[in-house]
Amino acid sequence: MALFAIADLHLSFSTDKPMDIFGDHWANYEEKIKESWMANIGQEDTVLIPGDISWAIRMDQAKADLDWIHDLPGHKILLRGNHDYWWTSLTKMQPLYPDIDFLQNNFYTYKDYAICGTRGWMSPNPTKFDDQDEKIHARELIRLKLSLDQAKKAGHDKIIVMTHYPPTNDRLDHSAFMDVYEEYGVERVIYGHLHTKSSFKTGLQGLVNGVLYQLTSCDFLGFEPLRIME
Repeated sequence: MALFAIADLHLSFSTDKPMDIFGDHWANYEEKIKESWMANIGQEDTVLIPGDISWAIRMDQAKADLDWIHDLPGHKILLRGNHDYWWTSLTKMQPLYPDIDFLQNNFYTYKDYAICGTRGWMSPNPTKFDDQDEKIHARELIRLKLSLDQAKKAGHDKIIVMTHYPPTNDRLDHSAFMDVYEEYGVERVIYGHLHTKSSFKTGLQGLVNGVLYQLTSCDFLGFEPLRIME
């Protein structure tokens, strides 16, 4: 039994959104992900997928992408990304697949860890951060705390957070999200959203004030799920 992570699958089996327009390395990326997944992940393993799962707009369009994920081995925990417009309510999504959990204002467990999180949002920055961004940023902080509070109330001290957006801005300034992670004693934060080599450099990685930050965008990982822990 092991824990893996891979973000930004950007599946589009029911829509026309080829990812190789973002670079030749995206060619046949679904096959690359599936091949590595099948070689390394078993039915007893758990895979965290922090956002940008499908390009679909509606749930009926996303079904082919979710079916593809469902057919892969392991238990999956999914988080909404900024492109997951198909995402609806937990009451509608959760009954659809016995091996898929949807993380939204709640938490799930892996061994003695709580898996918490929220989509997140861009952190304040000098380039673009307006009043609307501030509202979404504040709302996502509330949602993060809702998830963490549930885990703490259930008695969990070991916490892993999934978030789609990076934990801070591209200058790596300390952020309000980082304050929350440190306040709640979060051990590890996995995230995605960033693509291209230039943007990878702007992602916070490594141990900062006791919290381990890991970028898990699928192209950053070479389309191979990252083993987080046993």
